[in-house]
Amino acid sequence: MTPVDAIVLAGGKASRMGGVDKPAMVVGGQSMLDAALAAVAGCARTVVVGPHRPELPPEILQAQEIPAGAGPVAAIAAGLGALAGCEFPAGLIVVLAADMPFLTAAAVDELLSHARESGSDAVFAADASGRPQYLVGVWRRAALSAALAGMESLVNRPMKALVPVDTAMVPLPGVEDCDTPEDVRRARTGAARSAEPLWLDEARNVLRTSVSPLTPRQAVLRSARGAALAGPLVAGDALPRFDVSAMDGYAVSGDGPWQLRRDIGFAGGERPVGLLDGEAVRIATGAHVPDGTTSVVRDEFVRIDDDGTVYRLPDTPIREDVRRRGEYWLPGDEVAAAGTPVTAALISVAASAEVAAAAVRGPVRARIVMTGDEIRGDGPLHTGQTRDSIGPILPDLLAWYGVRTIDRVHLRDTANAFDEVLAAATDCDLLVIVGATGGGAADQLRSALDRTDAAILLRRLRLRPGGSTVAAQLATGAVVLGLPGNPFAATATLLSLIAATVEGLTGATESARIMGPLVNASELTAPVSRIVPARALPEGGFRGDLRLHTAHLADLLHRDGVVVVPPNAEDGALAEFIPLRG
Repeated sequence: MTPVDAIVLAGGKASRMGGVDKPAMVVGGQSMLDAALAAVAGCARTVVVGPHRPELPPEILQAQEIPAGAGPVAAIAAGLGALAGCEFPAGLIVVLAADMPFLTAAAVDELLSHARESGSDAVFAADASGRPQYLVGVWRRAALSAALAGMESLVNRPMKALVPVDTAMVPLPGVEDCDTPEDVRRARTGAARSAEPLWLDEARNVLRTSVSPLTPRQAVLRSARGAALAGPLVAGDALPRFDVSAMDGYAVSGDGPWQLRRDIGFAGGERPVGLLDGEAVRIATGAHVPDGTTSVVRDEFVRIDDDGTVYRLPDTPIREDVRRRGEYWLPGDEVAAAGTPVTAALISVAASAEVAAAAVRGPVRARIVMTGDEIRGDGPLHTGQTRDSIGPILPDLLAWYGVRTIDRVHLRDTANAFDEVLAAATDCDLLVIVGATGGGAADQLRSALDRTDAAILLRRLRLRPGGSTVAAQLATGAVVLGLPGNPFAATATLLSLIAATVEGLTGATESARIMGPLVNASELTAPVSRIVPARALPEGGFRGDLRLHTAHLADLLHRDGVVVVPPNAEDGALAEFIPLRG
């Protein structure tokens, strides 16, 4: 079979996208560049043309059109030049732009099949309207080289100038490109299947995979709790930096017995001079062992005579008890993968690895929006008003998941109030909105989201309470999490979705769920998932509350958390438990 190479165009000016890195934008859980690379995964060699991308594996070639942003013709020429030095040049070359999130390997295979059968110089895809997509095609290498050689200039030339006479068109699905922010929003909305109510696990997956993550930034790690690593954390120095004693005892040379010297090795102190065979020196845990050390013998394993002779006690285990340089890691080793949350443990590991700062995404900055004319935070209640009982605690709930609340506002029930809130969401990453998610006369959030052309991620949940929950991503990148107005429904739904939302925005690895048997599942279950207060049982598992009041949080008093009751469950069924942390 004729070998195939691939040129993936991942540069350009992206002028209609505000200059953002379009191939890196996420649609349907992967970047558009990753989607393009997956579509050509079967090719012998692939070259990506555009700005250098250090995250790409070394087997993928990289090139840059000259000058940068000089258009697709110049980029194709740069890609072909990068392939010129390869052994056994392929007869067919796939040329693909990295802005089609739904293009598949099967579609590329169909183009290749037509190219082999037709003998045409080039075969291009056609979209659903019949419009040719010249940046989704298969070229004969000789024809592509000849077409480029015949052009006086390659800079800012249209693709039509490169297209040969002998071409064929193949209608294919998934070849609609994303040239504008609206195209991307439409694609994300389609990827999220947002028109249907989603099960909780489906909604979490959408939030993790369909949200565009935050832009990476360089940050001092000890000040970035709640963020996640945007790339691997690489050790700046070895650990241990030198051979150290693992225990308090005696550094010895040889099999013993040993003659004890008077000097002592302390952690952080001066390193003892080298040992000769048969010598020993007192040493503390963490001290630099002297040259010639064969092992450290623990204090409890030795006997010392009056003349300073050190003997190993009979029947004690033979252990080295020396931590060798680089035993944990060496300079350049990966000590934490991309996506690792910045926690106290990571900050400590980074300090041990002599790394103070790293590229991170986050932490997430949130604005809390309480809605409703009937809600009052401070001061005396007037007729028809009720106290805001959850607004004051939402910053604490968000902080459990590393989210930093920048402010909390109260929104009155007016027709266009949400338009201003959504338009102003340029200084935050997350809008947590309580209320106005239903279909009542005062519930204006959904229509406001539609007016902003937001990418709707979730329209409703198959969850009680919490069915009216809505989630979207604005053009600014801020995620909107619209929660029901009832205090328990808002709190329980937030607890069930916030981890996935943070993971989507920061690129953090998916957190593990706490699972266990729900002893009274049969009396709690329903055709859809339910979320109820629960106690953790001493013998293991959980017991959920049969009675539930959504108008207040009294049912959470003296409870350990909430439990997600599976639909149509029997007693003892595995259920997810979400703990209350404070």
